[in-house]
Amino acid sequence: MLLRLAYLGVTNTFALLRLLPMSDRDKVTEILALRHQITFLQRQLGDALTRFSPADRAFLAALLHRQTSCQAPSVAA
Repeated sequence: MLLRLAYLGVTNTFALLRLLPMSDRDKVTEILALRHQITFLQRQLGDALTRFSPADRAFLAALLHRQTSCQAPSVAA
């Protein structure tokens, strides 16, 4: 499991490095394409549930935690 988590970390680091020189329009286009692929795959699965491995769950939790901490508005008292 640790090896898989390390692999996911390394591949996503390279994916991030690939996205750095892209414009916002290119990034939005890629996000739309990925959303379409996810929708297509979900339709193919039908009623079957998606099963995530523990490494996948840890990686998704880290991404969601990072996303919510970056988008959280600051509240002035």
